[in-house]
Amino acid sequence: MVRAGIVGLPNVGKSTLFNAVTRTRKAQAANYPFCTIEPNVGMVTVPDARLDWLARMSKSEKILPATIELVDIAGLVKGASQGEGLGNQFLTHIREVDAIVQVVRCFEDADIHHVAGSVDPLRDIETIVTELVLADLGAVTKRLEKPGKAAKQGDAHAKAELALLGRLKEHLDKGSPALTLEMSPDEIKLAKGFFLLTSKPTLFACNVKEEELGALTEGRREGKTGGQVKKVEEYCQTRLSSKSVIVSAQIESELVDLPEVEGQEYLAGLGVKESGVGALIRATYDLLGLRTYLTTGPKETRAWTIHSGDRAPQAAGVIHTDFERGFIAAETVAFADLQAAGTMLKVREAGKLRVEGKEYVVQDGDVMEFRFNV
Repeated sequence: MVRAGIVGLPNVGKSTLFNAVTRTRKAQAANYPFCTIEPNVGMVTVPDARLDWLARMSKSEKILPATIELVDIAGLVKGASQGEGLGNQFLTHIREVDAIVQVVRCFEDADIHHVAGSVDPLRDIETIVTELVLADLGAVTKRLEKPGKAAKQGDAHAKAELALLGRLKEHLDKGSPALTLEMSPDEIKLAKGFFLLTSKPTLFACNVKEEELGALTEGRREGKTGGQVKKVEEYCQTRLSSKSVIVSAQIESELVDLPEVEGQEYLAGLGVKESGVGALIRATYDLLGLRTYLTTGPKETRAWTIHSGDRAPQAAGVIHTDFERGFIAAETVAFADLQAAGTMLKVREAGKLRVEGKEYVVQDGDVMEFRFNV
């Protein structure tokens, strides 16, 4: 199971957002620093309207969406890399996730304390990035101080590791995260073995107030909050090679207890078309390099999680190892083609159903049925 960790400074809305995304009340949300100490863990379903359509077509008894694991991690403060606040604990928990969702406060509210005394999202981002960079710099420096026997004896792999560590140290020394260092495919594989915090893909969630969400999701960047969001978007693109989404933890927390219809009416009243949580989950799923293929039938319609670039046998193996071991072929149709046709029978009649072999790279939204023999 892939894991994404929610991080940020204290009191930026992490725990509130975690509760909303996981539709639970597991994480304590309070107006004081470090109300989260031990990380909270929850399962999150990935919104996918294609499943509903397929289930209706197949008259499926149940729907099983794709899921990811979300971890609410304690707030970080300046000096965490040196053990300040819950520093060492915080960094350990980040090391255990596959991707990072950093919540950034973009709204003013005198009733909600900010650990730095004022709202400045770029400063907050830089505080966390700096602490993660410093932690990585310490780890890289330590590895460089103790070159292995193999490197001394001229082992090619060990020498390549040392060369990459040297480049990483120089890069981190400039305050830049490891993720932004240009590396060859071989170097990327090597870097995975270093388990660096700043090599993890990161998504930034701009947390805004309820009344501001509608205009912001429509692309308007007006007023102080709009300006703050625009700064975050530009900073992420130009400095961190990352993306950002806009959410309102306040709205999402109120939606938790509402039935779906009432929730939609509530959003419509605010001028919002979709809950920001849906966009956040999908963006996190994409950030992790994950894709979905679909299966459907009378018993169930299901989304299966694979990695971008996976071939048909690997995709089959997600269902069962026997499917991969005895893979013969995969009957495949793009969801858009199936929806346009209306039924699987009409897809076959139109010649849109393909029989793909072992080298086929599965595409997001492929509807598949596997042939295998063991």
